[in-house]
Amino acid sequence: MIRKAELINWVKNNKPIKILDWYIIKKFIGTYFFSILLIISIAIVFDINENLEKFAQYHPPLKAIVFDYYANFVPYYTNLFSPLFVFIAVIFFTSKLAGNSEIISMLAAGVSFKRLMRPYMIACVIISLVTFYLGAYVIPHGTVIRQNFETIYKNKKRNTAAENVQLQVGKGVIAYIQHYDNNIKRGYGFCLDKLEDKKLVSHLTATEVQYDTISDTKYNWKVYNWKIRTLKGLKEHIVSGMEKDTVIHMEPTDLVYSKGQQETLTSPQLKEYIEKQKERGSGNVVQYEVEYHKRIASSLASFILTTIGLSLSARKRKGGMGMYLGMGLALSFGYIMLQTISATFAIKGGLPAMLAAWIPNLIFIIVAYFCYKNAPN
Repeated sequence: MIRKAELINWVKNNKPIKILDWYIIKKFIGTYFFSILLIISIAIVFDINENLEKFAQYHPPLKAIVFDYYANFVPYYTNLFSPLFVFIAVIFFTSKLAGNSEIISMLAAGVSFKRLMRPYMIACVIISLVTFYLGAYVIPHGTVIRQNFETIYKNKKRNTAAENVQLQVGKGVIAYIQHYDNNIKRGYGFCLDKLEDKKLVSHLTATEVQYDTISDTKYNWKVYNWKIRTLKGLKEHIVSGMEKDTVIHMEPTDLVYSKGQQETLTSPQLKEYIEKQKERGSGNVVQYEVEYHKRIASSLASFILTTIGLSLSARKRKGGMGMYLGMGLALSFGYIMLQTISATFAIKGGLPAMLAAWIPNLIFIIVAYFCYKNAPN
């Protein structure tokens, strides 16, 4: 009983999260959600105004507009601009604390700036984990629904066909499709070559190939009007038929690429797709690699931008929070612009995808360091 009482007293006296921490965490997260509500509401108004003409032209049902489009529009853009919302939240409520002399009181009471950062970092952990989980596992499913809505009722420009596609579907196995229609998951002018020691040992041709969309397993295709030539030395064996079920290690997503397709895959699916495409020797994986690494980098950006925002706004100065909000918006948009530029260099300029995703963080870590060194103590 004595040990239990001692343990309870120790826990009471050594609380990992104290009253000051709870106060700042609540302020931080509350302001974060307030900034999301404010900015996303404005974004929705502008988006509705921009799309009114297309909605009137294609007559989407109100249910589809609300639940298929905007119900997925909000989480997508909230997660995309989460670093911006974090920065604005930190600048906004920390400037208010500094303006009310609360930061000065904390520092005067012996709370160091390093100690003051702790509740901010705890809030960042919560926001980063939620942001990463949503971006990696939840939002991609909603993005599929939103993109399908845009294809039907907005853009009607989605790429649904491919010409002269050739890819490696296995070790020494090369597939070729003259024309593929993704709407019906059917290809025309199909051939499949198998090579051993750089020599052709089997050659399959078919006038049509159809992907099995109702199968419980992947890679199931049906070939029509098929013929297989098997080569053994100087001998040749030919077999043909009208229909044949077969397993070919390729999927419709390997044949047709549409803009933003990488955003519809969860992180495990992205990783699997990247590994599979690299094994095939495909060069069309950079945008998928950038997306995969960007989800991690963007989640961790909260810590960097919070350090910058706290360091800038913790000092009480004349002019209020207007200057800090301006600086915060400029730095946030600078971060987002760097993300876009580095991703473009990766896709079109040969910059390594991982480096492209982490360049904004690396640059802003340097900015955060100098801001921290000049923060009030």
